[in-house]
Amino acid sequence: MATNKDLITKYYDMWNKKEFDKAEQILDENISFRGSLDITAHGIAEFKEYAKMLTSVFGDLYHAVEITVIENALAAVYVTYTGKHVGKIQEFEATGNRFNYSGAAFFQFRNDKIVSINVLGDLNSLYKQLQS
Repeated sequence: MATNKDLITKYYDMWNKKEFDKAEQILDENISFRGSLDITAHGIAEFKEYAKMLTSVFGDLYHAVEITVIENALAAVYVTYTGKHVGKIQEFEATGNRFNYSGAAFFQFRNDKIVSINVLGDLNSLYKQLQS
């Protein structure tokens, strides 16, 4: 039985290693996900589609977990995101610019799986760095 902290560690390892085939091990089949770019995904298939799109735009995207607070079936995680802008996202054409911005992710857990993730990021900082 994985603890909620274990699930968070596995979640960010999955992202950093781009091993999205591991999603079924840690995410509920009906996962509700909202990313900081206001893109939502419902279910594992949509989550994987989102993750693959994002890692193609930010090819070396890395999530550095700074602070984790867990309370029963809820968690808040402060994260620093770094990477290189290599693909078009929204109105931003690929610039090759490096980026570094912060965000927070809020998790809900049930039956040893992550059932909900809501990510808020410092988009003002990110967008300034994506401008050519």
